Amino acid sequence: MSKRNSAASKTAARERLRIEREREAKRAKVRRQIIVACSVVGVLALAGGIGYAVVQANKPSYWDAAKDAKVVPPANTTGSEGTTVVIGKSTAKKTLKIYEDPRCPVCAQFEQTVGPTVKKDIDAGKYKFQYVGATFIDNKDNGEGSKNALSALGAALNVSPEAFLEYKTALYSAKWHPDETTDKFKDDAYLIKVADTVTALKGNAKFQDAVKKGTYDAWAMAMSKTFDDNKEGVNGTPGFVMDGKQLNGGNPLLTVADFEKVVGEALKG
Repeated sequence: MSKRNSAASKTAARERLRIEREREAKRAKVRRQIIVACSVVGVLALAGGIGYAVVQANKPSYWDAAKDAKVVPPANTTGSEGTTVVIGKSTAKKTLKIYEDPRCPVCAQFEQTVGPTVKKDIDAGKYKFQYVGATFIDNKDNGEGSKNALSALGAALNVSPEAFLEYKTALYSAKWHPDETTDKFKDDAYLIKVADTVTALKGNAKFQDAVKKGTYDAWAMAMSKTFDDNKEGVNGTPGFVMDGKQLNGGNPLLTVADFEKVVGEALKG
């Protein structure tokens, strides 16, 4: 091989090596650009995800929003936003106001024990009954059952006062009332299942539609506010008020004897 050919070969080899190094440098540059771009996208996505999570966390809940929604008052109500619910004979001279939270276990105990006596007294015209619904138990576990059941009670009241009373009795019954720690009343299907035990509500499409659509959700929140803002000092349930005064020092009346004694004395006053 001539020196010329040998030199030419070496030159060609060096040129191929230079070209290959340039190609590798370009590939490396592209890889770096891709990595940087992906990192930027990842950071932006993470930031966006965090931002979305923060926005979602700070959005008002459905029930918070319901506080400001337009109230649809059920039939058979009076007063501001339909939050005055009075049931009984017009000839009854006095009104017994009872405060209850749908999830309240003590309310369930009262309804199961003394409820029939209250119903008998209302029918006899002994006094009118005024219902005030509360939802404070939901606050303990970020629940929805008290509010949802109160809305369903509004749907029952829209059917009739009798349907309301029977449905309330069913919700508090030993068969259907859940443990306080179990938020079963948040389930519309469960509330409708309980309603099917009430003749006027069984298969009642209008009632069921109101429960599913939350027709009386804003009303439930307005009603709950009447409990929160009450001027009679009631801060728990069940609470009993007549002539603007709490009965029995705010203690629950859980036996028929205690109830009749305290209410009887209030009726004489």
